[in-house]
Amino acid sequence: QVQLVEYGGGSVQPGGSLRLSCAASGSRFRINSMNWHHQAPGKERELVAGVSSDGSTTYADSVKGRFTVSRDNAQNTVYLQMNSLNPEDAGVYYCEADYITYDPLVVGRAWGQGTRVTVSS
Repeated sequence: QVQLVEYGGGSVQPGGSLRLSCAASGSRFRINSMNWHHQAPGKERELVAGVSSDGSTTYADSVKGRFTVSRDNAQNTVYLQMNSLNPEDAGVYYCEADYITYDPLVVGRAWGQGTRVTVSS
């Protein structure tokens, strides 16, 4: 199996920035897509940004121009740079990765434990 651990959540004022990171670990695996999801208080979890194995990216309309997703394939790590944060961006951010393990051969999806972001003055 593959495990994901997230880092970088915290509290920031409106207009501020945070950088989240998510590292994958396991044995004999390959990560395909890596994505970030956001769950605001009282709302459903939604995809905000993703990056595929070839580096192509996708963003929710609400974060385009403010958030940047990137990955380091050598470190099996995905990052989310969040700028111009506003109170609507607050909540828990979850990392998710689609992966393949080779021994045994398994296609799976892993989720991180979530990291909380607070945006308030």
